[in-house]
Amino acid sequence: MSIKIKSGDTLSALAQRYNTSVGALMKANPQIQNADLIYAGKSLNIPGSKDGFDSPSLRPSGSGNIDGSGPINSGPGTKGPKGSPFDIAQAQLGKNAGSLKLETTGVGSDMDDGIPNDVNCANFVSACLEQAGQISNSQHNNSVYGLQSNLDRDPNFKRVSLQDAKPGDVVSMKTPGGEHVVMFAGWKNGQPQFIGSNNVNADGSQRITLSSMNYPIMSVHQYRG
Repeated sequence: MSIKIKSGDTLSALAQRYNTSVGALMKANPQIQNADLIYAGKSLNIPGSKDGFDSPSLRPSGSGNIDGSGPINSGPGTKGPKGSPFDIAQAQLGKNAGSLKLETTGVGSDMDDGIPNDVNCANFVSACLEQAGQISNSQHNNSVYGLQSNLDRDPNFKRVSLQDAKPGDVVSMKTPGGEHVVMFAGWKNGQPQFIGSNNVNADGSQRITLSSMNYPIMSVHQYRG
């Protein structure tokens, strides 16, 4: 949810009003550099405004699509010092971003919990790369362009074409509403498949799903470390 800051508002008062914290508001609004300095008329993202918590019925019993169907021709994927980012992401299938961020181990522990539950795509991909040891915590970025820029500067990553993509490669896309980032998952019936944190829940919040997408691709980053 996004609100307009009113004259007299303070971050501490807004945090109390929306049952969150000043720290979470700062994380969800990186444009704010000083917690004591906010401006009336500016927009403010409220973290956790969309819950998106898990229901057992959303958890698939197998790999492949979110409903467990398949198969997907994935081939060998990239691996980091700590494992495969694709395997790590696949283990999260069916989880909602709102629940995943509450986990204290694994991917959830590397996700920033102050990010609203409808914009976690880069947060999720960054966490999977961290868990695989392909990037450091300092390279984690919660924006598509920020993560893309970090990978461009990392000598262990190289831009490749979609035809040369391997499971776990980071795919940045241009969407009608902005940008999105997921990981390549393989091919199914000649169509590329992607895994990531996607806006598929009825309230607009995100869930980890695997599916095809037809958005224009800005870049595909492949780990070569």
